[in-house]
Amino acid sequence: MNSSLEIIEVGPRDGLQNEKELFSTAQKVELIRRSLASGVRRIEVASFVHPKVVPQMADAEAVCQQLTAQKGLTFIGLVLNERGLERAIATGKINEVGCVAVATDGFGTANQNMTAAESIEVCQRIIRRAREAGIPAQVTISVAFGCPFDGDVEVSHVAELARRLATAEPTEIALADTIGVASPRQVKRTIRAVRQNLGVDIPLRVHFHNTRNTGIANAYAAVEEDVCRLDASVGGIGGCPFAPRATGNIATEDLIFMLQRSGIRVAPDLDATIATAQWLETQLGRSVPGMVSKAGAFP
Repeated sequence: MNSSLEIIEVGPRDGLQNEKELFSTAQKVELIRRSLASGVRRIEVASFVHPKVVPQMADAEAVCQQLTAQKGLTFIGLVLNERGLERAIATGKINEVGCVAVATDGFGTANQNMTAAESIEVCQRIIRRAREAGIPAQVTISVAFGCPFDGDVEVSHVAELARRLATAEPTEIALADTIGVASPRQVKRTIRAVRQNLGVDIPLRVHFHNTRNTGIANAYAAVEEDVCRLDASVGGIGGCPFAPRATGNIATEDLIFMLQRSGIRVAPDLDATIATAQWLETQLGRSVPGMVSKAGAFP
């Protein structure tokens, strides 16, 4: 098992996108600032999508304008099409882009108005165009463990999608449990199948939602399979606007606590992350789903 790994903070993007009350640009920038101050070095700052589709991300450019580039910091912008890529590049602040392929036609139609096969082709174009622009591009396979419309997703199908995406040479491939239905055993089987089918050494990342309270267990299962890149959202906020009842991500502070108690080194400071989750509660006007921000660190 890895003795150290990387936590990618997705709160400013995936965390906020499902919130009904719009956050101001200043609030988003403050969330990013606090996350960076805790020790996060790779963070999703915005998605470049049509504001009518995801209103919470309407100020993506304005947020980016207030970011200060620093050595060792990675600002990730999510893009769903080539127009989104152009917007991300134009900010001059995004130094990594992420695109999303879908594992099922049902979710692809609801989320991106395209089939799974079409989403693969779009991602391949985005990855290649980003590379031409000198920007690293990674790709996430959404609903890799189950779809709200099409049901179970075969492990072999996910492995084949990963193989096809690998031909575009992304810097990383992520497996996302978009609706929180995965189990630790399924996570392990999927990771092994994807690695076996890739044929090239591309790092894997995992993205778990805690909709059914299995997110932390699934994260640990991925770590046991030597995946060393994990997404998390401070406070456990988030969800998918295009999937029924798809609630939040695993909480960053919960993930840090679990890993540290397991003897695994992570960069973000636990106390600072808890403080950010508690600050976030004041901004939301409600409690966040994360547990450690309520219970506190130990000892």
